[in-house]
Amino acid sequence: MASIYDFFGYRAEDTSVEAREAAQSEICPFLNDKCEKTFNDRTIAGVCSVKPVNAGAVICCPIRLYAEDYKILRDVSDLAFEGGLELVPGREAYSIAKSKGAPCVAVFGKRWGGELYVPQKQGAGKYFVDWILARLDASGEMTEFVAVEVQTIDTTGTYRNGYEALKDERVAINTSAGLNWENVNKRILPQLVYKGQVLQREAMCRKGLFFVCPRPVFEKVLARVGGVSALVEYPALQPASLTFLIYDYSPEQEPYVDGESVSLMQTTRHSTTVYKLQEAFNNVTLPDGNVYTDAIQRALRSRHQD
Repeated sequence: MASIYDFFGYRAEDTSVEAREAAQSEICPFLNDKCEKTFNDRTIAGVCSVKPVNAGAVICCPIRLYAEDYKILRDVSDLAFEGGLELVPGREAYSIAKSKGAPCVAVFGKRWGGELYVPQKQGAGKYFVDWILARLDASGEMTEFVAVEVQTIDTTGTYRNGYEALKDERVAINTSAGLNWENVNKRILPQLVYKGQVLQREAMCRKGLFFVCPRPVFEKVLARVGGVSALVEYPALQPASLTFLIYDYSPEQEPYVDGESVSLMQTTRHSTTVYKLQEAFNNVTLPDGNVYTDAIQRALRSRHQD
């Protein structure tokens, strides 16, 4: 069970005019446009994050991480290149760099320069990363690039009743929604390994892949691979680097003020290599032998006792 924590960019408990107007107009304050989170019937959901009954809030919409005008992209750029470079839509970057006579960062991703799709080796289908940041020099020529994956967590069950309560009366209630942590094993980690290895072969990708996610998602990654010690740290960035940039709601803003979205802060930076992640992911810790036999026998005895 979980309740809705952030609703159209504001805390569910926020009863301010700003919070109510955002929900009424269905505007995402981080995009300054219509919310993109929807139910199966295309109703705009407005749910940025949910809070399990016995845990802290977990961001479930990637756009929630784009607060402060895509600050996470500036954080990556400052770390991968020199600090303070201007981020510009990818397809405009060449002319901007030349006209200003100054280096800049071309951004390719949704709502910027468009996502860049790359064919798979067999030619069937294609893959992409969420963001490509390419550094251009003062003449508009690319000098290097990095890739960025942004991942939150999917939900299970439904928070529709919580949505309706907030829409109608601005009341936060518990819902049947849960968090699909199995996606960490099934989808997130295998994709990081694959994309990281592809990028490692790119001559101009000298700083590797950046993975941006909320703190609870990173904690699940660590639990799956056997702890942070399994991801040996290599602070000096390299083509095979995999850098985790972790964000969470800022406790520095407490007590939270109605009418303001809660800020996010970077809580962790950890650089390892894609090969260390692959090694840790493949190093599965198995249970004791005969666990299936024991389970079957317990079930048989239970049935007999009934």
